[in-house]
Amino acid sequence: MIQRFIELGEGYSDIYELLELAKANEERLQHMLAFHTIVKDRAVTSLALVMKPTEQGKFQAIYVCREGIPNPNITPNQRYSLFEETAEKLGRVIIQMDVKPSTLFPENALYYQHLIAILRLNHYILPLQ
Repeated sequence: MIQRFIELGEGYSDIYELLELAKANEERLQHMLAFHTIVKDRAVTSLALVMKPTEQGKFQAIYVCREGIPNPNITPNQRYSLFEETAEKLGRVIIQMDVKPSTLFPENALYYQHLIAILRLNHYILPLQ
C-alpha cells in the first residue's frame, strides 16, 4: 500500500479544488481532516481529504492544503466554513487533531511521513503492509 500526501497549496484559491475533489469523488472519500498547529506564532490549519485506496496499485491519496488557513477554533473564517458545509453535504464528520508544524522538519516529505504515522496509529488509514 502506497499512501502519499498530494499538496494542492496552502488553502487560498486551491481550497476550491480540494472541495471539488471531495464532491466529485464522494464514493472514494474516506475522511475529511483538519490538522491544527502554530507556525511563526500564528494558529493555522491544514485541510485534507483521505481517499479510499485504488483497487489496482493499492495507492491511497491524501490531498492537502497545508497551513494556510487560520485555525477556525480561534479565528472563524469563510474557507473553513466552506469545508464544513461540504462535509455536512457529504455526510462526513471533520476529524480534527493538533500536530507539529511542518517548519520543524527539514523537508516536507518528512513532515508528511510524520502525519502518515499519526493517521496509521489512529486507524484513519491502513497500517503499513
